[in-house]
Amino acid sequence: MALRHAVLAALLDGEYSGYQLAKAFDIGVANFWHALPQQLYAELAKLEKEGLVSGRQVLQEGRPNKRLFRVTEAGRGELEAFAEAVAKPSFIRDDLMVKVQAADRIGTAAVLAQLDERAEIAAAKVDFLVELLRTLRGGADEDEYLLHGERIGPYLTCLRGVAFERETRDWCVRIADVLRAREESRAEQS
Repeated sequence: MALRHAVLAALLDGEYSGYQLAKAFDIGVANFWHALPQQLYAELAKLEKEGLVSGRQVLQEGRPNKRLFRVTEAGRGELEAFAEAVAKPSFIRDDLMVKVQAADRIGTAAVLAQLDERAEIAAAKVDFLVELLRTLRGGADEDEYLLHGERIGPYLTCLRGVAFERETRDWCVRIADVLRAREESRAEQS
């Protein structure tokens, strides 16, 4: 997947400025795609040049003018073609995993601190995403929302984000416990 597809998918919900798109990414897309605001602005310019999004200037008093972008029919076609293509399997590329792999040979203190920090970050993301799910479904319960909600794509990806962050949190806690227990056992044997 390219950033272009994530941007086009985010713009399906309406017309956004670059700033609003960056906020939408932070809220709804960040659990599966990371992009810096400057990357989003550059991608919007490319997509507009290719005719996949259209932009319009909005004049504002007392503030700089802004451009609002929306997906064009060609952009929808691009997304449809992307949806029909075979999805590539995902893979993990994580510095912390390399550190854990080497921890029993290089020492665990720094790795333990990073595992604890990652577990805290993941727990905070779980809390945030669970609240986002509540907001997305409004007053409906989840089963009702999933059957009859107007737009469930963001909800479904958010569910995956919750599962991923919970798994990350649980893994970090477990691995930190294992490494600490090994350290205690070695200290007792000394």
